[in-house]
Amino acid sequence: MTPPFQLLASHPALDFVNTLDNRFVDSGPVELMPRYADLLAFVEQSALVAAHVVKSLMDHARSARARKVLLQAHALREALAIVVYDLADDEHTPTTDAMSVLETAFKAAQQHQELEWKRNGTAAGSAWQAVWGWGSAESELELPVWAIAKSAMELLTSPDVQHVRACQSDTCRWVFLDTSKNHSRRWCDMKICGNRMKARRFQARQ
Repeated sequence: MTPPFQLLASHPALDFVNTLDNRFVDSGPVELMPRYADLLAFVEQSALVAAHVVKSLMDHARSARARKVLLQAHALREALAIVVYDLADDEHTPTTDAMSVLETAFKAAQQHQELEWKRNGTAAGSAWQAVWGWGSAESELELPVWAIAKSAMELLTSPDVQHVRACQSDTCRWVFLDTSKNHSRRWCDMKICGNRMKARRFQARQ
């Protein structure tokens, strides 16, 4: 079965931004996450929420509350998009409103985490250690939003944030984390946008 999302960004928070496609195309954007069920599919595919938890939440995917949570997810995504595109374009001046939305989401995620004991490996004799988990929050429909917010917070507060880039194809502009050795990655996917731009340049030269 083909996964529902193309996860090309090397970070879940940036893949989340890319779930609104064609942001800068004149014909208008394409919503890749129109339903709460799509939000669940994204967090499962991105390994942000365990499959068994997603299965439980899916039972309520058609509820009015789920639709409200989806709107929260879209609001978080658009605030995050403002910030990461500013970073990718070297603006470094994210708007106060966008940062306020992110801060609220980050605090909500932190408030719903609980300390849990888990082994630090699968081998016999592996040691126990305390880790942050979701505990009772795993039954809440807002869990996908909190999980994404936590991922975004970890990115924006880490040194990796300086390597956030946007695809140089004007008709794409998907964001990604440049993990290449020389931090010279230019495309969301070389096979897609990179080859397309090379073909256009070749045709222009001809």
